[in-house]
Amino acid sequence: MTTEFQVKIGHGATEILTVSQLNKAVSRLFDENLAPGWVRGEISNFTAATSGHWYFTLKDEAASVRAVMFRGRALTTGFLPRPGDSVEVRARVTLYEARGEYQIQVEQMRRSGLGSLYEAFLALKSRLAAEGLFDSAGKREITRHPRAVGVITSLSAAALRDVLTAISRRAPHVPVIVYPAQVQGAEAPLQLRQALAIANERREVDTLLLVRGGGSIEDLWAFNDESLARDIAASVIPVVSGVGHETDFTIADFVADLRAPTPTAAAELVCATRKELLERVERAALTLVSLQQRRLERLAQRVDRAAAGVIAPGDRLAHQAERVRGLAFRLAGAMRSAVQSGQSRHAGLRARLAGQLPDVSAQHYRVERAATSISVTHAHALARLRQRIGQAESQLRALSPENTLARGYAIARLPDGRVVRDAGALGPGDALTVTLSRGEVDSTVVRTRVAQS
Repeated sequence: MTTEFQVKIGHGATEILTVSQLNKAVSRLFDENLAPGWVRGEISNFTAATSGHWYFTLKDEAASVRAVMFRGRALTTGFLPRPGDSVEVRARVTLYEARGEYQIQVEQMRRSGLGSLYEAFLALKSRLAAEGLFDSAGKREITRHPRAVGVITSLSAAALRDVLTAISRRAPHVPVIVYPAQVQGAEAPLQLRQALAIANERREVDTLLLVRGGGSIEDLWAFNDESLARDIAASVIPVVSGVGHETDFTIADFVADLRAPTPTAAAELVCATRKELLERVERAALTLVSLQQRRLERLAQRVDRAAAGVIAPGDRLAHQAERVRGLAFRLAGAMRSAVQSGQSRHAGLRARLAGQLPDVSAQHYRVERAATSISVTHAHALARLRQRIGQAESQLRALSPENTLARGYAIARLPDGRVVRDAGALGPGDALTVTLSRGEVDSTVVRTRVAQS
């Protein structure tokens, strides 16, 4: 909602704006009059939010401005800024209307003055990768038990102290040989290559550490030298790169046989700890003692068995004679047992056979009883059948037409043979044939009388 007020100033009138209207108008002025451009400054108060957005302040010697870089843009940057980094950003000026503070929204970020350097880095990286210098198949294995470890770095570098401290703490038994070289500046690439060549010529170490502390891309540029990269790839001795911090990457990192995030981490990767080795030796000693003890026990058993087998000839003969007598006794017992067992089996089989034979007398009695039962049953069935036939014959005679006619009844038929059952169906003059018990009579209807029901 907008509320407008008019106030008099002199002879004119002016519109009274709300704070929101004012900030919105200023924001529109920024959008319409300030095109996106590049700004150089130093990072401070950097915060990477959980949303992925970056919030920081960009400053120089005399001024500062708040900045925001949203997640989608931040993901394309390729590095994580740190306070103190000098960067160049492409941004547009906006107003954060809620607080009336102007800020810049960053669209791109690069390290200050490194546009051409970074492009050269990417071009060299792409070319060497195409040649196969970064392929894992060509990497050499790093031994965990080196005779000695070589370190290529500056004698005044903090990275050398970190490496020596880590190795003396972890593996004081491993000698360290330093091949000094500058790690920054125009002479650094050549000196690094010479140190690498000396180490390969002497062959006095099993692993080489190429290390340097963190810094800007300019500070680490010596490790992006193409000739140095090819020398690392051609090195007979495996090379571990520990240049800069975890977020720093150089060409040497990609071409080395192993990349460590820091110089200290590189020192920890190239040799097993003294404690670990002592524990392995102790385990091996315990295993050896155990194996030797078991071997001695087996040999002692063999000696005992051999001693038990050494006896006098007389004792051996007496033992054999005793054994023969025992075998003879066992044989006689076995024979008696076999005869008794055969007899028992024979008796059992005879009993089983007797039990399986049929009892003929019992079966004969059963047959006679069955024959008698069949005869009696047949006679009874025949008598019942004759009785039923007699009854049926009597009923048939009682119900036969001849028997009915014999009692004085007659059957009247029309000329066509139909039996007359109703007097009402006849009229005077109708011809009838009357069947009697003996013979038939032809007659003519004179009159009909129908009984009233």
